[in-house]
Amino acid sequence: MASSIINSNNSYNFKVVLLGEGCVGKTSLALRYVEDKFNDKHLSTVQASFFEKKININGKRVKLAIWDTAGQEQFHALGPIYYRMSNGAILVYDITNNDAFQKVKNWIKELRKMLGNDVCLVIAGNKIDLEKDRNVTVEEAEEYAKQVGAVHFHTSAKQNRNIEELFLDLTKRMIAHADEVEQKKSSLNRTSSTRRNVIVVDDEAEIQTTKSSCCGSSHSS
Repeated sequence: MASSIINSNNSYNFKVVLLGEGCVGKTSLALRYVEDKFNDKHLSTVQASFFEKKININGKRVKLAIWDTAGQEQFHALGPIYYRMSNGAILVYDITNNDAFQKVKNWIKELRKMLGNDVCLVIAGNKIDLEKDRNVTVEEAEEYAKQVGAVHFHTSAKQNRNIEELFLDLTKRMIAHADEVEQKKSSLNRTSSTRRNVIVVDDEAEIQTTKSSCCGSSHSS
């Protein structure tokens, strides 16, 4: 189950996790979005790092807790610790690396198994600044995203392309999902309180009375 907190003052807390193989640019995406920085040197995340970003969308205040996980094989077993209770997941692959794209499919299977449809998914084909070395076709990536109910974005942390848009789209979908869950809860509460107010009439007693008066009248005739 995902956990989101909607406070009465129209503010939301969401947990977002970045998943993908090592060297695909997860940390670069997070850094570019949160601090608008890009580091040309490769940054290897050990286990996980954490970023926080506050945004305002149409008067709704949102706090994003962004977990950037390590992609190296030895850290894969730790994945569930970080994506448990996530409201959103960003699956990142490098467009020049077909193997990294195939691994995204494994992450999504795991997420769906653990969180069902409670998690909003985005797939990011990163490093579009290396378009000439592309190894994953746009059609294949977008078709796969459609199949699993994810939204696909082509991004470049280096050139700051589509990163703001990606997080904005994900946040709007998380808000919509949280609102929907909240509405279902309140309508269930209304239904159960209505049920508590229903007066149960004892039909059995009524039937007995009708029968006896019925028999009584036939007897007297």
